Amino acid sequence: MQGYLQTIWEQFDWQGLLSALQRVLGVLLCLTVHETCHGLAAYALGDPTAKRMRRLSLNPLHHIDWLGLASMLLCGFGWAKPVPVDMRYFKHPRAGMAVTALAGPASNFLLALGALFLASLIFRMAAVGPVLAWLFYFLLSTAMLSVGLGLFNLIPIPPLDGSKVLFALLPDRAYYVLMRYERYGMLLLMALIWLDLGGSFLSNAIAAVFQWMVGLFFAH
Repeated sequence: MQGYLQTIWEQFDWQGLLSALQRVLGVLLCLTVHETCHGLAAYALGDPTAKRMRRLSLNPLHHIDWLGLASMLLCGFGWAKPVPVDMRYFKHPRAGMAVTALAGPASNFLLALGALFLASLIFRMAAVGPVLAWLFYFLLSTAMLSVGLGLFNLIPIPPLDGSKVLFALLPDRAYYVLMRYERYGMLLLMALIWLDLGGSFLSNAIAAVFQWMVGLFFAH
């Protein structure tokens, strides 16, 4: 029995486990920062709803939708529990919704820049052990995930953040018509993903933005 357990221990794919752990932690971090910054933006504009519901938190358990998390891990796209926003608190409701929506993707781009900056510091060290090497690749993968989440959410299809920015620019009549059909946006989005329409464009955009960010810190 002891020999059998030792064989399992020696043959276990530890590298695969560590890679999976990197991705899970990266996804949790990206989604948590994204949703928290939605709430912070709304709170700064006068809406206390997210604060009252304990969503101004970096605790992933306050934000995670488990189905959305699994989808992001398995399919490359996903979602968290939307932060509740009451636009009636905003002085300018539509503009307030647009700013609140943009806070999520903006936070992901800033998170990616911060992760790449830390990775560049590790890269410049004379000696790097296994722990720092794991952290280095965690920071790189998190930066890539964060760029992807930020760009994906800028797509102007409800319920993604880009739709709220687009809607804020429309005339009042068109805005309220589109808001009425917002709940069907998720079906459209899922159909586009299933048919892989625009997937290559998004992948190329993610790669281009990521490479540009990498160049900011690893060019020299």
